[in-house]
Amino acid sequence: MTVHDSDTNTIRAAGCVLWRRSVIDDGLEICLVHRPKYDDWSHPKGKLKRGEDPLTGALREVREETGHACAPGATLPTVRYLANGRPKKVDYWAAEATSGRFTPNNEVDRIVWLPPTAARNRLTQPRDRKLLDALPAALHTTRRNRSVT
Repeated sequence: MTVHDSDTNTIRAAGCVLWRRSVIDDGLEICLVHRPKYDDWSHPKGKLKRGEDPLTGALREVREETGHACAPGATLPTVRYLANGRPKKVDYWAAEATSGRFTPNNEVDRIVWLPPTAARNRLTQPRDRKLLDALPAALHTTRRNRSVT
């Protein structure tokens, strides 16, 4: 089934691959969220509010689900799939965690910060792994753009 953006039946959502540098070895750590409703591990994401810009929605969802503010970077691949029989389109960005503290809530009861390989193994949905595949190039692009400005 092909999903078109003009399809009014499409659920629109956005999220981020939230990352930080480890204080121990300066390696990359990826934040994954656990949603008890689905008993799954994923990147922070959620449905857009009516008229909400996808990037604004992604940053809001990161804050709501992880308690962290973040600095968005390069775009990552869009993920499309069926959710309860309806097409869903999720736009993603790479985003560096800048501040914050997690507090468990009804939607997300736990978060973990893991190295990329461990994060890949923890992700419940295989479709979320392609976001990790795209992250190194996205971080390189973000660094290059910051050094030019």
